[in-house]
Formats: sequence, structure tokens, C-alpha cells
Amino acid sequence: MKVKICGIRDKQTANISVKAGADALGFVFAESKRQISISKAKEIIASLPKEVLKIGVFVNETKDNLVEIFEEVGLTHVQLHGDESPEFCNSLDLPVIKAISIKSQEDVKKIEKYDCEYILVDSPYGKYRGGNGTTFDWHLLLNQEFQNNRLILAGGLTIENVQEAGVLVNPYMVDVSSGVETEGVKDMNKIELFIRKVKLGGANNDNLYTSR
Repeated sequence: MKVKICGIRDKQTANISVKAGADALGFVFAESKRQISISKAKEIIASLPKEVLKIGVFVNETKDNLVEIFEEVGLTHVQLHGDESPEFCNSLDLPVIKAISIKSQEDVKKIEKYDCEYILVDSPYGKYRGGNGTTFDWHLLLNQEFQNNRLILAGGLTIENVQEAGVLVNPYMVDVSSGVETEGVKDMNKIELFIRKVKLGGANNDNLYTSR
């Protein structure tokens, strides 16, 4: 599985995440405690390797603003966490990740309506659209056909549960934010251990973790 570390706000965290093996980094432009400015995101992204996905997170943003920020910052994808319709997503000449909150089987059925490069499945909304640190019932995703969409699993993933989630859901990528934080701040040791848990099965890696 691939790994996305979301809620990046500084160059040190970005670079350590990449060095640890992160395949994608997320930058939150929507209202959030992890919101980042366009100028800061641009500065961080300029320092990153080309192969790393740079994903901007938005909620009900206008098409013009999405295009402008995508080009200005140097994003590779836009992740849409709002009420964006399939038609709106299709109208964008950009690589789109559509986030869908999962509460029931009816929500799972919404996935087939979207023809996006990736579908991100997340927990029900809390204060913000995403990044709330809660899981959902992963069993709702079993035995589903997703029209070859690459599935990204988010919502309450941690060092302790990511392996279980990976076995049960078998997503293309897992997405973590609060699960690698200590007191609301990205924890470098947690990031390293989370990535190793995903990539290497967690063998002989417990010594990496020291709470900060």
C-alpha cells in the first residue's frame, strides 16, 4: 500500500515524511486547524521530489480558484471534500480525488457515480470535513466493485489499526493526519513508524516510537 501524510504545514515534516517513504503529501487549503497558506505550500512543494504526489485539500471551492491554486502551488491532484457533484468533478481539467464520507451502504453506492482518478473514503463529518480522527465501519467496503477506481482509505487511522485496516479493505493508499500527531502537532517518530507499519508490516520497528 501507498501512504499519504496529510495536513503538512512545514518543510521539516514534509521532508522527513518523504525520507521515511511517504508516497503523497496533503496540504489543506480548506478551513481546518491544519490549514496552510498558498505561499507556504508553494515553498514546501518546491523542495519535494517530483515523484511525490502533492495533493491540495478543498471544500466546495470554485472551479477558478481550484485551477489557480493548483497551478500556483504546484499540486499534482485536488482532493475535494465538499458537496462537489460528479458533473463538477468531470468539468475539471485536473486530476481529482473525490472524498466520500461513509456512514451507511447508501454512501458506499455514491462511489460508483464518480469517475475520478481516486476515491477517498472517510469518516462522517465532524467539526471539519475530514481530519477528525475517527474511524468508520470498514466492513461496509467489503465485496464492493469500485469501477477500477483506486481507493484511498482515510479516517482515524493510527499506528495501532492501520495493518488491520489494510488487510480488511486492501486500499491502494492509506491517508493519515491526526493519527501521526502528538497534541495536535505532527510527530516525526509516529510518521516513521506508521509508514513502516504499512510498508514492512511493522516487524522490528517498535523501537522507533517515542511519544513527544
